Amino acid sequence: MVLVDQVTGLASPLSRVRRAAPVKLSFGKVAEMQRRGVVHYHAIIRLDGVDPLDPDAVIPPPAAFGVDDLAAAVDHAAATVAFTTRPHPMAPAGWPITWGDPGKGVDVRPVNADGDISDGKVAGYLAKYATKSTETTGHVSRRLDSEVIDLYANDQGSHPERLIDACWTLGQHRDWQRLRRWAHMLGFGGHFLTKSRRYSVTFRLLRDARVIWRRTETGHQYADQPDDTTLIVGLLTYAGSGWRTTGDALLANTAAAMARERHEVAREEFAAAA
Repeated sequence: MVLVDQVTGLASPLSRVRRAAPVKLSFGKVAEMQRRGVVHYHAIIRLDGVDPLDPDAVIPPPAAFGVDDLAAAVDHAAATVAFTTRPHPMAPAGWPITWGDPGKGVDVRPVNADGDISDGKVAGYLAKYATKSTETTGHVSRRLDSEVIDLYANDQGSHPERLIDACWTLGQHRDWQRLRRWAHMLGFGGHFLTKSRRYSVTFRLLRDARVIWRRTETGHQYADQPDDTTLIVGLLTYAGSGWRTTGDALLANTAAAMARERHEVAREEFAAAA
């Protein structure tokens, strides 16, 4: 098993021994939003053997494979896998997308190569990155629209403001409109957590287990209710909406900025008095 920063894809040189015995790859990956506004991937990749009598069994890979082979495969994939975006008026040939900085590769570290690793350790490692959002960059907002975009986008402002402005400007083109949808995430529209199906339980199984638990948490599964009965436990009511005008949003953001400024001044005066 290896821990990988920035890359989740694999390619040969595993193919040189793949013909000797069947193997399968499993991974879990989280996307971390860094302070500099760049999405950083952390992945744990596992190489398993294949049991012909039980395809779902997790067994060690054949002796021909070692952790060095898996690490070399990750390095090879990071160096060779690339992608070119669809054309844009600002870049008719598209933009090249690669893994990491050219020449630096990725950071690959074996994790407990002796096999002493548990699901809890893996979950703990990934969870500490899953809690980071655009708040680390200084930007906090929900999905943006044309009425409030000027409050957050500025091509001469801070780095997050420039990124939001770039998303909104590039998103004018019909083939790039999804950038505007994810401008509040600085252009990142992916899920914070992805994994291979065989790595662990699927999200569907987790949802089903959650539904069953909620239905049986009182000690019975509505024994007095027929199976085809719909039990209503609550009603949705309209609570309100966000700022209706740009002026309302501007006033709210101004008040929040003044409150932060007063808090900062008070903290500085308290520190000076101490």
